[in-house]
Amino acid sequence: MADFDPERFEDKYANYFPELQRAYKNAFETLNDRYDSELIHAIDQQILNESEPFYDESSGRFTVELPENPTERLTAIVVDDEKLEQTLDRYVDEIEAELYRVFDLEPPAEA
Repeated sequence: MADFDPERFEDKYANYFPELQRAYKNAFETLNDRYDSELIHAIDQQILNESEPFYDESSGRFTVELPENPTERLTAIVVDDEKLEQTLDRYVDEIEAELYRVFDLEPPAEA
């Protein structure tokens, strides 16, 4: 595992691509075991495929930015908006948690 450097994370795909893949894969596997696997797969392929992870050095937080209108992108399955939004929020939370694990960082304390 590469040592984490916030400045190098700005060019994350060149410097940390394997770690990013691992974080997303781990989150997928965790949620695929706990939620509707069809929904998790659809979110992964149609929404998260264009998401972007960021690291804010001042707060020590990872965030995952979703593409514009993420719920409108889901066309592979029919699901009610509330279930989709709750599952997507949980998925993003899991990816962010996995980023801390993969880079062996402590998440900042909640304010």
